[in-house]
Amino acid sequence: MGLPKANRLRHRNQFKAVYQKGERCSGKYLVLLLLREVSPNDVSPPQVGISISLKVSKKAVVRNRIKRQIRAILQGLLPQFPQGLKLVVIVKPQAQVCQYEDFLRELRELLIKLEVLYGY
Repeated sequence: MGLPKANRLRHRNQFKAVYQKGERCSGKYLVLLLLREVSPNDVSPPQVGISISLKVSKKAVVRNRIKRQIRAILQGLLPQFPQGLKLVVIVKPQAQVCQYEDFLRELRELLIKLEVLYGY
């Protein structure tokens, strides 16, 4: 099961805006780009996109497995995200050997560093 349609970045221009204007934070396996669209009457839901290139793996099976794992993690964290947030997760080539727990730990660390989550 994927993310709800309202919470997905789907168009090239949405990704492009986050790439150009967003804050960047990187870890061992992932890079996060974050764009906070702050307006007083903004009620748009947080949106997330995942970018994974052929450099990670030539096999679609491997790339799709990584995307499914990241989507599952983000689905659990989505209610904690503020309104108007746009997030792009870029997967690095080292992530091919990464397990679910590693993705979970790194995503939480990067989101805390970007001050989206405030930790436990």
